[in-house]
Amino acid sequence: MTQATARHLLVDSETKCIELKEQILAGAEFDKIAKENSSCPSGAQGGDLGSFGPGQMVPEFDQVVFSAPINEVQGPVKTQFGYHLLEVTSRTD
Repeated sequence: MTQATARHLLVDSETKCIELKEQILAGAEFDKIAKENSSCPSGAQGGDLGSFGPGQMVPEFDQVVFSAPINEVQGPVKTQFGYHLLEVTSRTD
């Protein structure tokens, strides 16, 4: 079964999400930005979500995680929780 590892950060506005993505693309470390800004408990681990399979996350999340290129920041992705930046760190089929 397909498995992925990913990290993410969660904020409450699309504007803030875009600002953070720009910082990361300009060279800021994803884990540091997640620790400082994410409202998700995973922020304490730099946004690390560990390993998971399809259907374990909300559909909007799964769609990105199981199709996006590895090690590229994706987002903003809107879910019922807010706005996410996602980075798939590995994926196996």
